Amino acid sequence: MPKVKTNSGAKKRFVLTGTGKIKRKHAYKSHILTKKTTKQKRNLTHSGLVSKSDTNNVKHMLGLR
Repeated sequence: MPKVKTNSGAKKRFVLTGTGKIKRKHAYKSHILTKKTTKQKRNLTHSGLVSKSDTNNVKHMLGLR
């Protein structure tokens, strides 16, 4: 059996926490920031966790399954 390659885009975007959860960043924070409110931009700064329904897909992309 050949080795399973990890998804290159996924390994740049997700980080595994110590408890096994997957950390992610919010979208919509990279460009066209002039029309977004300060509150919206501030709330997008914080990192979040991948939802339970998406966890298996992300782990598969990272080669953790």
